Amino acid sequence: MGLLSVVCVSLFFSSTFAVDRGNFKTCDQSAFCKRQRALKPGQSPYRALLETLELSDSRLTLQLINDNNKVHLLLELYRLQGNMTRVKINELKPLKPRFEVPDVLIAEPPTEPLSVLSKDDNGVVLSLGAENQRLIVSARPFRLDIMEGPEVLLSLNSRGLLAFEHLRLHKDTLDFSLPGVEHVYGIPEHADDLKLKTTDGGDPYRLYNLDVFQYELYNPMALYGSIPVMLAHNTQRTMGIFWLNAAETWVDISSNTAGKKPQTDVRWISESGIIDVFIMLGPKPSKVFSQYASLTGTQSFPPLASLGYHQCRWNYNDQEDVKSVDQGFDQHDIPYDFIWLDIEHADGKRYFTWDPHKFPQPKEMLQGLMDKRRKMVSIVDPHIRVDSGYKIHNEITSKDFYVKNKDGKNYEGWCWPGNSGYPDFTKPEMRAWWASMFAYDQYEGSMENLFTWNDMNEPSVFNGPEVTMHKDALHGKWEHRDIHNIYGLYVQMATAEGQIQRSGGVERPFVLTRAFFAGSQRYGAVWTGDNAAEWDHLKISIPMCLSLGLVGVSFCGADVGGFFKNPSTELLVRWYQTGAYQPFFRAHAHLDTTRREPWLFGPENTALIREVIRQRYALLPYWYQLFYQAHKTGMPVMRPLWVDYPKDTATFTIDDEFLIGSDLLVHPVTEEGSRGVTAYLPGAEEVWYDVHTFQKHNGAQNLYIPVTLSSIPVFQRGGSIIPRKDRVRRSSTCMENDPYTLYVALSPKKFAEGELYIDDGHSFNYDTKKEFIHRSLTFANNALTSRYLYSSVLYLSIVWHANLLMISQTGKETPVDFEFDTSMSVLTLRKPGMNAGADWTLLLQ
Repeated sequence: MGLLSVVCVSLFFSSTFAVDRGNFKTCDQSAFCKRQRALKPGQSPYRALLETLELSDSRLTLQLINDNNKVHLLLELYRLQGNMTRVKINELKPLKPRFEVPDVLIAEPPTEPLSVLSKDDNGVVLSLGAENQRLIVSARPFRLDIMEGPEVLLSLNSRGLLAFEHLRLHKDTLDFSLPGVEHVYGIPEHADDLKLKTTDGGDPYRLYNLDVFQYELYNPMALYGSIPVMLAHNTQRTMGIFWLNAAETWVDISSNTAGKKPQTDVRWISESGIIDVFIMLGPKPSKVFSQYASLTGTQSFPPLASLGYHQCRWNYNDQEDVKSVDQGFDQHDIPYDFIWLDIEHADGKRYFTWDPHKFPQPKEMLQGLMDKRRKMVSIVDPHIRVDSGYKIHNEITSKDFYVKNKDGKNYEGWCWPGNSGYPDFTKPEMRAWWASMFAYDQYEGSMENLFTWNDMNEPSVFNGPEVTMHKDALHGKWEHRDIHNIYGLYVQMATAEGQIQRSGGVERPFVLTRAFFAGSQRYGAVWTGDNAAEWDHLKISIPMCLSLGLVGVSFCGADVGGFFKNPSTELLVRWYQTGAYQPFFRAHAHLDTTRREPWLFGPENTALIREVIRQRYALLPYWYQLFYQAHKTGMPVMRPLWVDYPKDTATFTIDDEFLIGSDLLVHPVTEEGSRGVTAYLPGAEEVWYDVHTFQKHNGAQNLYIPVTLSSIPVFQRGGSIIPRKDRVRRSSTCMENDPYTLYVALSPKKFAEGELYIDDGHSFNYDTKKEFIHRSLTFANNALTSRYLYSSVLYLSIVWHANLLMISQTGKETPVDFEFDTSMSVLTLRKPGMNAGADWTLLLQ
């Protein structure tokens, strides 16, 4: 009866379609946030003891003292390679050790020497090397200023809000001032605008991973993931602040734009841990992305198939249901790559198992998908049913791998299976064991085309405080409060490693996670959680994914159609049109919703959905190339306009349209009954081509675009070359050897450039054996040229260019079969016959 009552309660909550705000704290209800926020700007009690200064090749150390309680702190300053500064503050002699976050940084960041420029009784001036940058340490009160020439770029403790609570649990807070800045972004996950709002008079933004049923929009409450990274941008510079702390954190933002020079002040308040902050000085957006990537890594390079379309619901009932849905896609000529199984597929919600009645022959089911070159994802959550007949539970128990309660016993709470234990993923031995469970001889019924979904990994505890784990639960010597926000990262890390190991290190993994932290981008994809079939939830998916992209997580998407409720036909079509142009493209729905496979809404709507999914598949070469670039450089795949147009102030608050790479601009239709949208086309020197009509438009203008239900405004930047595969088949793998079409959109100077990246689409051979093709494509002086961009082992390609579409203004005779459409200024060259892996030049005379 206990299990029944808890499950019923959880379903009742989900069927009300509204978040219960009473389950989740505000700052006033969080004792440490309320106490720290009560501190007012003013004279800081901390001063620097300059006589304690020690300088080595790699760091400067200096003691601070709180004149009120005489507690000493240790300040460490590091000048890092790549124009970054690291600031660490800890108690010199803590009553007990403070937690320092492991496993997020990919390595200890390399340092560069600091040098003292001057020193007196008031402070010390240090050189930061590049471009006359200096770090000034003021002694009384303690303050840090980073300057470039006469300009202050950033100040720490300028408002005197540094606080370390010595006798209480280890709370800490620090304030930053950003002169000249009024636009700040990042610190996901929140269902809010791209540009962060000031929090004066309301709650701060909260970072605390929580299982939130149908979340509210446009407020700072915590959601499923937390990435404590903020970007500051103006026309002169982009900077970043990375607050490396895994405890519950609140972020206060205030802004003053009244004077001649605006300023944004930011205060970080964390419940425990130390102050460990990285200041990324840019100055360009791309530089900030590479700086952050050098610290926490880049987006994992996903298998090509995972960039296709995913079909999911809670739940596909049984093997026959899966087979029927799979056949439905073929019958309606709609491509897809992955079908998903939610919690009901497992035997009594015992993960790593199959329900023997509903899924008695999982390998037969998987083989049927494999025969069509398709794949499956099954859910594996980190709460383990407490059941003496369950192998996974017994092994975790015998190895003593469960999280403990404060009394040292196994921590137990309620989740989908009923009474559950929670593996301690902070232990490397636990993660290694978990990874081993994905081996084919351990995960019975699994095959190489089965991948994984980690849900509920905040962790979700239905009967816990705020629907999560008690803060005094123990992970070895550390309390859960210290590590809470990295628990989900560890789950995804171990799962991804399990997929890699099962293939002998050959195949790339695909793992979707709901909870995440800084560094999660290294392990797979993220989605925006339990949204609803409402127009506002469709709109908010854009800034939510843009925010994640700015802080390293490019592989983001939202449940197409909305998880809760039933979408209208118009909303469903518009959501497919939006989702097809977001990085992770999956439809998903709640157990209580009506079925919504793409062909269930009448022939006309089926055709509209089919068309936009086919658009997605045609653009897979471009998506794949962008993910390769993200993996190599840290550049976001889906990005705000200001990233590519950093001096255009009109772009700074736009979050209803976005760029895919630098060359596609998308303005989804997100208003019910819309007959037109206004898109901003950036770049005074740019031209943009409607990808559907090839009509040319000048940049630096607001363009009104009439729309019908079949419309999704997408534009290609003049001066770009985009590879496509216009021969769309049932799955991406079926298109592997199909020809490419190059869409060449000329700039006003009759120039265009682009890239083409090809590898096997699924293995690590691109890295371990350098088996790939990476071509530079250039159109100039009436010649289209393909050359090697990077040296590599030539990946054997039998893929040929089938067409070259020249989007131009005048037509020329050519020595190959061509067609020139004067109404659209499009020159089509038919089957020029060039190999995608060879050097060639095509002259247009």
